[in-house]
Amino acid sequence: MTLMSDNEGLTDDDRKFTGSRFAEVRDAVFANPYQKVWSTDGGFERFPVTFGSVALGLVPAAKRTVASHAVLRWGADGKGFRRLLHPNGICLTGLWEITEETPYSGYFRKGSRGLTIARYSTCCTETRRGHTRSLAMVGAVYPTTDASHQEPLMTASFITQEDIGGAESRTINEAVLRNAPNTTATKRGSGMPTLLATAGALMLADKMPTIRQVYQLAELGKAAGDPTRAPEFMQLSVVPEQPVIPGDALDFRDEIMAQLYDRGDPSPKRKLVFRIETSDEGVTHGLPVKERREIRNWKAIGTMTFDAAAASFNGDRVFHVNHPKWRADRNVG
Repeated sequence: MTLMSDNEGLTDDDRKFTGSRFAEVRDAVFANPYQKVWSTDGGFERFPVTFGSVALGLVPAAKRTVASHAVLRWGADGKGFRRLLHPNGICLTGLWEITEETPYSGYFRKGSRGLTIARYSTCCTETRRGHTRSLAMVGAVYPTTDASHQEPLMTASFITQEDIGGAESRTINEAVLRNAPNTTATKRGSGMPTLLATAGALMLADKMPTIRQVYQLAELGKAAGDPTRAPEFMQLSVVPEQPVIPGDALDFRDEIMAQLYDRGDPSPKRKLVFRIETSDEGVTHGLPVKERREIRNWKAIGTMTFDAAAASFNGDRVFHVNHPKWRADRNVG
């Protein structure tokens, strides 16, 4: 979960938000990259997560993340907000596309195509392959394919992650990101207190801290009065034909950049494609500290194709994705 902190509550920008323009958000997250051109001179800085750094800001940050729909949160000083749990990330731009027949509505219907801005990150401090980490992707989908649209548009959010406690995926190609991931708290080791505190804060802000429903996507572009039909589960994974980037202890941000770019060249050379799968069949077992979900009959329905990326200050501190509030019936608001 990408909680962002400072001691303030909701700002006027949060309350007055009526939509955003894709180009404005894209330009913001690409404006101040940590490396002007991705190169070989050093790696990306790793921003730490400690219990002390997150404890005081957890509750207000959790409430803000659920309540605010703003896509860019600049803050009073124009420098955004420090993320509490996912401070290390990289933003990507691309296209959401549903290519198969589905029983769902909105942007889960066959033929739906929309621009997307996503942030791929890890919780918490660890970013390198070969180490326990929890990779995640959150994003905003626009109901248009026109990157130059002038009118502000409301977006639909998605929140996906590996096992919230931690996973051992060796590459981004192996990672499976779900809106309802497992939780193995013991994998956090010394970071378990932070995980438990986070769960408590999220429960104060919302009812189900380990599931993020995807009804916003099922309501994007839907005609008023038409019923919402949202899948219960969604997962994202790199398509099988995507090459694997070699290297030991490789930072996931370098891995993503290598999928798209050649070192020293600012122009994208390739694309990075994720498969979108959905299911309505699954059960949850266990306690929150060791929660398991058995999900069956996944169906591939489309892709997200990314064509550019940047690890940047604004991407880590200003870009924001709303966490959809829990619904007892995901299809009824």
